[in-house]
Amino acid sequence: MQVAKRLQNLPPYLFARIEKKIAEAREKGVDIISLGIGDPDRPTPSHIIEELVKEAQNPENHRYPTSEGLVAFRQAVAEWYEKRYGVKLDPKSEVVTLIGSKEGIAHISFCYVDPGDINLVPDPGYPVYGIGTLLAGGEVYTLPLKEENGYLPDLTAVPSDVARRAKLMFLNYPNNPTGAVADRRFFEEAVEFARQYDVLICHDAAYNEITFDGYRAPSFFEVPGAKEVGIEFNSLSKPFNMTGWRIGWACGRADAIEALARIKSNIDSGVFQAIQYAGIAALKGSMDSVAEVCRIYQERRDILVEGLNSMGWRLNKPKATFYVWAPVPQGYTSESFAEMVLERAGVIVTPGNGYGTFGEGYFRMALTIDKERIREALERLRRVLGQVEF
Repeated sequence: MQVAKRLQNLPPYLFARIEKKIAEAREKGVDIISLGIGDPDRPTPSHIIEELVKEAQNPENHRYPTSEGLVAFRQAVAEWYEKRYGVKLDPKSEVVTLIGSKEGIAHISFCYVDPGDINLVPDPGYPVYGIGTLLAGGEVYTLPLKEENGYLPDLTAVPSDVARRAKLMFLNYPNNPTGAVADRRFFEEAVEFARQYDVLICHDAAYNEITFDGYRAPSFFEVPGAKEVGIEFNSLSKPFNMTGWRIGWACGRADAIEALARIKSNIDSGVFQAIQYAGIAALKGSMDSVAEVCRIYQERRDILVEGLNSMGWRLNKPKATFYVWAPVPQGYTSESFAEMVLERAGVIVTPGNGYGTFGEGYFRMALTIDKERIREALERLRRVLGQVEF
C-alpha cells in the first residue's frame, strides 16, 4: 500500500539520518565523536528527579492527565514568566502544556493552515517549522537568514501578496542552527508586520536560557503588543537537561492557545502528571544548575571556536545556544564536508543544507559533549584539514 502524499513529500528527518550514520560507523568499530545532535549530556538536576519519583508513587497521577496540562504547572509557567521577563500571563487561558515544544510547533499549523495557505519559515531553521506546514497542507515561503544581516529575516522583502496569504510566521531567537540573537528592535518590527498582515507569530524560545558573556535573551512578549499577535514556545529540555522528559509549553494570545489546546485534546492525552510536578520543581527551584550549565557550555564554546580559528576559520563566539555555525572550507559543499570529516576523522557535524537552502555552505557543531572530546575532535580535524581556506 502506498503511503499518503503528505508523507511522500517529506524528506527524511535530518537528525534521524545523522543517528543512522552514527550507528553505521560504530558498527564498523569507528570511535565516533558526535558534534551533530543538540542533546544535553549533563544529568537532570537531582531535585527535579526527586520530585518525579515522589509524584510517580502517587496513584492519583496514574490516570489520564488533562490535555491542556495541570493548572499548577501552567501557574508555575506564568509565575516564572513574570519573574524572568516581567510578562504577565493568565495560566488558564494563555498557557498550554506540551509534550515538548516540538509537538506544539508541529501542531500549530493544523490550527490555522488550510491547503494553499502560506507559512513564513526561516531558512536555515529548525526543520519542524516547515514539516508542520507541509503536513497541514500549507506552502512554505522561505525567509532567508543571511550572515550579512546577522541571520535576521528582512521582513520588508516579503512580497505583499505573499504576506496577505500568510497565516503563521516562525521566528527563533536565540537561533538554531546559527546561534544568532535578536534585539527588541527586531521584535518590534515583527509585531508591526504581524499587525499589518494579520499573521500569527510563533516564536520558538527554546534556547533563551542558554546564554553567555552576560547576555540575557529577551522574550518576544517583552515588546508591547506582542501578546496580541503571537505565541511563544518554550521547553525545560535545554536549561534543565530534560530532553527525554518531553515537557514544554506554549503561551501568549488566548485564542491561539485555545486552538492549540483543542487540537491536542483530539490527538493526545497530555503529559504524565508526575513529569508536570517535576516541571514545577524546575521552574520554582533554584536556577543555579542553569547557570552552571551555561558556564560549562561557555567553556566548551571557547575551546571549539578558538580551536577552529587556529585552523583558519574566523568565527565570532556566539552569545547563546550550544551551537557553533561555521562555513565549510573551500572546495566543499555542506554534505561533502560532513561526509569527509566522518570518514576521515570519525567526527560527526551537521550539514547546513539540512536546515534549508540558505544553510548550504555551512555546518553546525553542538557543544553537548565533554571538553576533552571537543579537544580530541579538533585535533582530528587538524590532522585531516591542516590550515583551511575560504
